[in-house]
Amino acid sequence: MEVNILASGSDGNCVAVRSGQTTILIDAGIAKTKIEKRLLEVGIRPDEIAAIFVTHAHSDHIKGLPLAAKYLIPVYATYGEWKCIAEPEEKDGVVEVGKGPCFFDPNGFTVTAFKTYHDAYEPVGYTVTAGERKASICLDTGKVDPEMLETMAGSDIYVIEANHDPSMVEAGPYPDSVKSRILSDIGHLSNEQVAVTLGSLIQGRGERIYLTHLSKRNNLPALAEMTVKAALRRRGFEAGKHYEIEVV
Repeated sequence: MEVNILASGSDGNCVAVRSGQTTILIDAGIAKTKIEKRLLEVGIRPDEIAAIFVTHAHSDHIKGLPLAAKYLIPVYATYGEWKCIAEPEEKDGVVEVGKGPCFFDPNGFTVTAFKTYHDAYEPVGYTVTAGERKASICLDTGKVDPEMLETMAGSDIYVIEANHDPSMVEAGPYPDSVKSRILSDIGHLSNEQVAVTLGSLIQGRGERIYLTHLSKRNNLPALAEMTVKAALRRRGFEAGKHYEIEVV
């Protein structure tokens, strides 16, 4: 299984997951033409995308959905998020949380949704499995609960947001209302929250971690990476030996 982060952050999010002959996108939050270009740069033809899965309907996650119309790609989302995407009769697939896989292809590539906590109607993250390989994609959530941990456990790849450092948010220029939203349980994960989460998930068997959706104003890549590494070091795991980490 291969993961390519085509876009990450407040300007747009798009993740390509590929295994064998099957490729899907998790979110399409940048312009259609940019998605096409970045897919080609990593050796994926846009007309080969099997499906697009939406985590939630904020613009930085759905801006590029015209790609689906151009290449006749089915789009999947929870019913709550479809309210912001299309009329019910226009939808290709409804994702139901807790009802088993929402996508399955003959090669054994499956996608399953899990509940997240964000200021949207019905946001989700996704696990993707192919053979014995598993990836978890958790992009926007204000907290991680035990059910989310259980669902993501055992993954070989973790794509998870490390959005902010709380002290930088507090000292930053945003209005208090925006600060409260970011720091709330339906906002975004802090570096420390991600560190605690990964500390519970990583087993030191060569997992690959992608830290994504970093705020330009409220975080620093080195700070996010350092915070996660410190938490995993306390569990006896060293980067490059027990796991790999990349800040996107």
